[in-house]
Amino acid sequence: MLSTLSKEKRSFNVEEIRKDFPILEQQVNGYPLVYLDNAATTQKPNAVIDAISRYYRTINANVHRGAHSLSDAATQEFEAARSTLANFVNSPAPEQIIWTRGTTEAINLIAHCWGRANLAKGDRILVSELEHHSNIVPWQLVCEEKGARVEPVRVNQNGEIDLEDFHRLLDERVRLVSINHVSNVLGSVNPVKTIIDSAHSVGALCVIDGAQAVSHFPVDVQVLNCDFYCFSAHKLFGPTGIGVLWGRKQLLESMPPYQGGGEMIEQVSFSGTTFNGLPYKFEAGTPDIAGAIGFKAAVDYLSVFDRAELEAHEYSLLQYCIELGRAFESIKRIGTSDTQVGVYSFLLDGCHPADVGTLLDQQGIAVRTGHHCAQPLMKVFSIPGTVRASFSIYNTHAEIDRLFAGLEKARKFLQ
Repeated sequence: MLSTLSKEKRSFNVEEIRKDFPILEQQVNGYPLVYLDNAATTQKPNAVIDAISRYYRTINANVHRGAHSLSDAATQEFEAARSTLANFVNSPAPEQIIWTRGTTEAINLIAHCWGRANLAKGDRILVSELEHHSNIVPWQLVCEEKGARVEPVRVNQNGEIDLEDFHRLLDERVRLVSINHVSNVLGSVNPVKTIIDSAHSVGALCVIDGAQAVSHFPVDVQVLNCDFYCFSAHKLFGPTGIGVLWGRKQLLESMPPYQGGGEMIEQVSFSGTTFNGLPYKFEAGTPDIAGAIGFKAAVDYLSVFDRAELEAHEYSLLQYCIELGRAFESIKRIGTSDTQVGVYSFLLDGCHPADVGTLLDQQGIAVRTGHHCAQPLMKVFSIPGTVRASFSIYNTHAEIDRLFAGLEKARKFLQ
């Protein structure tokens, strides 16, 4: 297990990194796999696969309150994972890390627990037109129940939040601002520190959807000074079905529980029930123990690299893709922000995105097509969807060459 190894930094070598990810060795439809769907989910290194397998093979047991050795070992690893994730985002304390099923559940938890307790008729929540549906719909549900309103902040044609529009909408009636750190559709990196500080200036809280950010660059919740930060393991080389809600301690302590059941209680009786402290108040039932251990292994894996080297590699991939796109007949790039990571979203003139994706798949090239769970953003650009190629640390320039060779074949076939 990687977490038991030396934390000596590993020099960046993309071919060596690729050897850590067994899925990349396979062929799809008779071609070597080119995996460019990392914004949807990243592939998993052997370190993560092995950590999950080792848990089930050697210490599989339920955590907390166990009177036997396996339970004690599982609990120690489960809580060590929480501490690792706390360090990963520079949380002041491990108990501010709440395990969830992912970013979506984390946002729903805030909407359910904080929103129901604090929103009233006439209150406003600001979200941007860049948001994933999971950062829109939960707020709509709670606002409908409480008589509050969700209001969109405009996005310009570069795919950037219109800060002038944001400040126009921001006043003392705004109780909460919820913004993604990085757009899942365009890769735009939003000025979240400015947004957080502005929200706080009118007494509003700020939620940051960090699902697309944490795999591309370091995140420090104390520097950001946000109130909540949410992210998922599966976009960070970890397993599916587990994520993190980080929150300010005083806010988490003031919020009612999310679900009832085991572990989230202190005492239960028919005359009344008292609840456990953080983080367990929000973790009813048997948790995803294997997922947490796998999440820790993913963070441990990432930590052996110089993040600046990884960022530079991803930046070079994006710039190379943009350069080839400029020279390619009939491509229209969607989203041209100067602050962008890991995503190239585009249309091929006269071709439906789904058709392009199907023809690329026939050549072993995996991309994502459609509205990417961001229909309001598609409306901004007056398009039904895009083709999205998204990059990670194991992608190569040769794979981008394969993408454009595949697009040339698709263009000739479809036009």
